[in-house]
Amino acid sequence: MDLEKLARTAYEAHRNALAGSGPLWDEAGDEEQRAWRIAVSAVAGPGDPTITEMPSGQALVVQAEDQTHIFRNEFIAGRQGSLVIDDEHASGQHALFQTAHRLWYVEDLGSTNGTWLNGRRIFSSQRLRKGDKIRIGRTVITVVSA
Repeated sequence: MDLEKLARTAYEAHRNALAGSGPLWDEAGDEEQRAWRIAVSAVAGPGDPTITEMPSGQALVVQAEDQTHIFRNEFIAGRQGSLVIDDEHASGQHALFQTAHRLWYVEDLGSTNGTWLNGRRIFSSQRLRKGDKIRIGRTVITVVSA
């Protein structure tokens, strides 16, 4: 799903419902835009079709703790994410998993303790491959297939 487009559409619908009060999307602050992206990702979670959903690429299959999870659309991992990480060292909205050109990537969302890929802290979006280990807090997520 194109989370940015969905967040913009939801924001503008909200703004129009309030008779145009508030700034336009492009004038809204980064925190406001991020909050709308998080809100729509919570509503349009993994597997939920939306009007802006792109043709599906390859699913991301991950193993977290003793559970296997399958995602076909971008999602957020963290204590309050679509992939819930029950770890006091994880942030509420810790890492974004998304696709680009049918490849999966992970990106830290400014978490306190960082997101780690194969033992290295990441500072930008990183491509995922089968066997990769992503550490969020003290929880390790293994990529089964990407």
